[in-house]
Amino acid sequence: MTDRPNDSFETAARARGYRCVAGVDEVGRGPLCGPVVAAAVHVPDLGSLPAGVNDSKKLRPDARQALCAQIRRIAVVGIGEASVEEIDGINILAASQLAMSRAVAALPLVPDHLLIDGNRLPADLADRAEAVVKGDERSLSIAAASIVAKVWRDRIMVDLAQQYPGYGWERNAGYPTKDHLAALQNLGVTPHHRRSFRPVHHILYQAEIVNP
Repeated sequence: MTDRPNDSFETAARARGYRCVAGVDEVGRGPLCGPVVAAAVHVPDLGSLPAGVNDSKKLRPDARQALCAQIRRIAVVGIGEASVEEIDGINILAASQLAMSRAVAALPLVPDHLLIDGNRLPADLADRAEAVVKGDERSLSIAAASIVAKVWRDRIMVDLAQQYPGYGWERNAGYPTKDHLAALQNLGVTPHHRRSFRPVHHILYQAEIVNP
């Protein structure tokens, strides 16, 4: 495995006759609140991608934002989301796959091959996709999708932080950091929290005991 993503998966797909290859990745499985977001990205010329494209988790926020802007200028992008209600209703894994399917459907073109991060494929995409474990570290298309999805979701959480101050979502993006957990205890659960996630469920359970 290389230190940075490369175009080997895309090149191999094109060698098998595929002409429109898109990378797909999701962000937001771990947070206690907010939607899960996926991006599907087709880069017509991978050589035009800016230097520094990598797994979004390995990039500083300012670098991610700059790279995202450059990617969106040269790539075809689709975004998909699954809501907190859907996450609680069908579980986070199924919601993540739903967001991926929606991202692919949002593309203004129909890719004939998909490179999807992880080891599972959404059922409706399986006939034209391959799973790439740690794909955001290995495939340029998936890495580009991870950057776009991360920037999109972070902006959602910054907007929500203005509506619900005190939880630090503009910094922690809804992940269970110490300040977020403390705010949950002190300020309570918001409509944007995932009630099926243990820390949130625990606080709601405590509240029911105190106020039956």
